Amino acid sequence: MSNTICLRCLTRALPSPIVSSASNTAHRAAFSTTTSLSANPPKKKASGGAKPVTKAGKTLRLSKNKRVTTARPPASGERKALRKKIVLSNTNALEVQGLVDLSAENVGGAGKLRSLEGRVIGLSDDTVEALRALEAFKPGQGWGLFRRPAALVRRETVELGEALQGVFESKNVTWQMIYGARGSGKSVLLLQGMAMAYLQGWVVIHFPEARAMTNAQTSYQPYKTPEGETIYIQPHYTAQLLLNISKANRRLLNSLRISKKHDLPIPLQSNISLARLAELGADDPTLAYPIWQALWSELTASSQPEKEGQFRPPVFVGVDGVDHIMRMSAYLNGEAQPIHAHELAVARDYANLLSGKTDLPNGGMVMASTSASTRPSVPTLDHILSRKVASRQLKSLLTIRDTLRQQADGAAATQDIDISPLESFNTLAIEDAVLRRQVCDFRDRVQRLWNNSAPLPKLRSALEATTFTLPEWNPYIAIDQRVSDVMEMVEVRKVQGLSKLEARGVMEYYARSGMMRSAVTEGLVSEQWSLAGNGIVGELEKAAVMTRF
Repeated sequence: MSNTICLRCLTRALPSPIVSSASNTAHRAAFSTTTSLSANPPKKKASGGAKPVTKAGKTLRLSKNKRVTTARPPASGERKALRKKIVLSNTNALEVQGLVDLSAENVGGAGKLRSLEGRVIGLSDDTVEALRALEAFKPGQGWGLFRRPAALVRRETVELGEALQGVFESKNVTWQMIYGARGSGKSVLLLQGMAMAYLQGWVVIHFPEARAMTNAQTSYQPYKTPEGETIYIQPHYTAQLLLNISKANRRLLNSLRISKKHDLPIPLQSNISLARLAELGADDPTLAYPIWQALWSELTASSQPEKEGQFRPPVFVGVDGVDHIMRMSAYLNGEAQPIHAHELAVARDYANLLSGKTDLPNGGMVMASTSASTRPSVPTLDHILSRKVASRQLKSLLTIRDTLRQQADGAAATQDIDISPLESFNTLAIEDAVLRRQVCDFRDRVQRLWNNSAPLPKLRSALEATTFTLPEWNPYIAIDQRVSDVMEMVEVRKVQGLSKLEARGVMEYYARSGMMRSAVTEGLVSEQWSLAGNGIVGELEKAAVMTRF
């Protein structure tokens, strides 16, 4: 028997189906979460434009890296003028009584300058103005410490004065280059040479800083020479050079007239003075180099004293910091390649003078000084300087050796030979290590034989068998042939420290000026001389005058 079942009851008995709802869908993880995670965060509602309320009173504001200057900024060229400012007088220093001035009488007189060796002599006002126009004084040389400019007459000063006097009498030309340690007095020695030449009536030309000629801080342009060579002229530098020449030599150049016809962009009077010619080039830089050539051709013309204004005096040409024009300059050519300093027109003219290519028919001196404070690397010049100085020292040693040979030939015993000149030979002044070792070995060998009373034949063989070698060029470094050719005829002198006698003279001048309060005694002189590196005059001035205890 079949039971009847209510369909409504069966429906309730069945399990209720799972129905997906919207809430369940929202919590279910989607297949990809990129869209929901990449959504921008909800924006904040605007605040309605209300500004924050500030409290009354002062607010602390820190301004970092903000400098407020109320001073006037320096004008164009003011810093350079201050850097190059020269002070030549100190009104607080005492006037040195009995100070002798450098004059034409004590320069040209026979032996007068040598009698002043070891003393400080002053410079007259006229000489000071000429040297100032030539920019011979340098900042940092200590001129402003004393009442008026004065300089020490040292051994090198006497030799320079004698060389100038010999040139004046024989009308020949001499070429000299001086070098040495920093503060040894090279620039002051060059200044003394210019002062002595000026007092004797020479035309003095000075290139104050060769670095300013080659550091690419002045205008330049290419120029084609009649030989077809391309050089580079410096209009503004040449104009300044002509201005210095005209100021320093105005009295002499006013008495000289032109003697040639020159092809210049402007017409010239037939009897124009050389001073006026230099002023024309100084006023217009575009005319500076052609007028420089015309002026130089007039100064190197043959002297005709019988004609009015045709007399031509000797010429002194000096340059300070010559090592800067013995290398590549900072200028670039049209292909952006460095220009050698000898391709610059003014430096080229000086190099021709120093090498002897340009003749001075009326006599003169071409002098150069190196710079130890701003010196660049010039391997060729360094080698030539050391070789020439070593050759000069070796020549003195060979003279001593020849003298010992002559004594050995006529002596009866070894002890009869005087070897004191060999014992007093200064081997420390020899820069080349190989040559210094050879000289020391030779001296020790001779001293050993002399002390042991060795037979004369053995001493003679020791004197004859000794050989010396000069410094050799490093074959792995390219030599600058232009520099080598220029330095072929130049006489090189190394400026060393003062002797103790010269150091005492300059220290006595310090004391008489009131700049050194200590009494000048032998002990003080020896102490300061040793502390100054065996008499380096710059260090001596620092220790005795500038240092306060």
